[in-house]
Amino acid sequence: MPGRPLRLPAPSDDSTSRAVAAGLDALRAEVALPLTYPADALAEAESAAQRALDAPHAPGERADRTDVPFVTIDPAGSTDLDQAVHVERRGSGWRVRYAIADVAAFVVPGGALDGETHRRGMTCYSPDGRVPLHPAVLSEGAASLLADQVRPAVLWSIDLDADGEPVDVHVERALVRSRAQLTYAQVQERLDAGTADDLLRGLAAVGALRQAAERARGGASLDVPEQEVVRCDDGTYDLRFRATLPVEGWNAQISLLTGIVAARLMLDAGTGVVRTLPPADPRDVARLRRTAAALGIDWPDALPYPDLLARLDSHLGPHAAFLREATTLFRGAGYRSFGTDDAPVPTGHDAEHAAIRSPYAHVTAPLRRLVDRYGTEVCLAAVAGRDVPAWVHDALPALPGTMTSTGRRVSAFDRGAVDLVEAVVLEPRVGETFTGVVVDADEPRDGRTRGALLLRDPAVVAPVTSGGALPLGGSLTVRLDEVSVPHRRVTFVVA
Repeated sequence: MPGRPLRLPAPSDDSTSRAVAAGLDALRAEVALPLTYPADALAEAESAAQRALDAPHAPGERADRTDVPFVTIDPAGSTDLDQAVHVERRGSGWRVRYAIADVAAFVVPGGALDGETHRRGMTCYSPDGRVPLHPAVLSEGAASLLADQVRPAVLWSIDLDADGEPVDVHVERALVRSRAQLTYAQVQERLDAGTADDLLRGLAAVGALRQAAERARGGASLDVPEQEVVRCDDGTYDLRFRATLPVEGWNAQISLLTGIVAARLMLDAGTGVVRTLPPADPRDVARLRRTAAALGIDWPDALPYPDLLARLDSHLGPHAAFLREATTLFRGAGYRSFGTDDAPVPTGHDAEHAAIRSPYAHVTAPLRRLVDRYGTEVCLAAVAGRDVPAWVHDALPALPGTMTSTGRRVSAFDRGAVDLVEAVVLEPRVGETFTGVVVDADEPRDGRTRGALLLRDPAVVAPVTSGGALPLGGSLTVRLDEVSVPHRRVTFVVA
């Protein structure tokens, strides 16, 4: 799913806030983020939003599922709500209902707004806001699954057996109404206190079953600690690591489940677009094993990688360092469309996402990711036994390239934004010494060794240079040698 990076505290008129704002503005221009919508695209969005308010969907056009007590679960402050969930017991198994915002109900194929979404590709989240895929009148208004509002949705109903494996799936257009907008913290608090209702307890149970199934098939989800920005009493910023909550993993499993069954529908239909990831390079796995040893993490040869991840706690410094390094195994993700032109239906590893160890498709975040709208339409057609709409069929060949190019732009912004905030936080501390853990180290060259250091306070991963060897996984005292906010650069040297 599109990421949600570190967030800044409420802006204030101080030098730090101004430096961050100026730096982010420069970064947006540097990577050419589209900040405004063409007038005709915005007019289309506003007209579609007004139609949704003025003309409720005709009887029979959509299944009325407003009686299902869905809830949304998102980070605090979210307004672009793609998904609403309901989980209930069904015999010895479970029924998962996942309502996804029906963006195709608002975007005219081939229109100005459609063209603009192809230019953007996905929502770009920034420490000071976001550059959305769709105008706010849709993404935060008429198309968003806001609480107590009747909304058009694509409803996935997935029946699971007692082990959490899917046994039946149905997809339909529906009207839904979310009963509550919950945050991860609220849900976790209720589960921990024993005050959660059946829906939330069901979410936890199904999430745990799906996590066990993931490990059994050799898949892996990383509980990578997130950076968060806090304002200190003196007005300066600080960076800290925030460990993820268990409910975040359980909720993510619902999205993964939907993506897995969606990929199977498309592969069986012979048309669609899947998310792929090649198997990890054995050299990267070997390097990660060395990192584990250096960090004091016991990784027996016979222990599968997913089972190791299940033992780690992102609250612990060495574990957090390892989890961040483990992301290097997930390089090379892309998209593959098939069933049009000369693109054959992929099979075996060519159809799989190696981290999930299953075919997988993006269909659960259409407000924030372009490809999901197309995958959803293929699945609706497959379940209904009808042809894929022409506008979907014609767009499929170019979709992987569009998502790759727009994804690179968003990734460049994400990296630059983190580098900028780290530079702003550390600028007043040039010359100070810090202690951190070496999480990466190159081979020595020209008498120097370069690597990366993970600090716990502040929560920063930054380049470090040494005149000698850098002890991978070892604790090291370093001096902050240079900070350049305009260049978003931070450099540490061994003290």
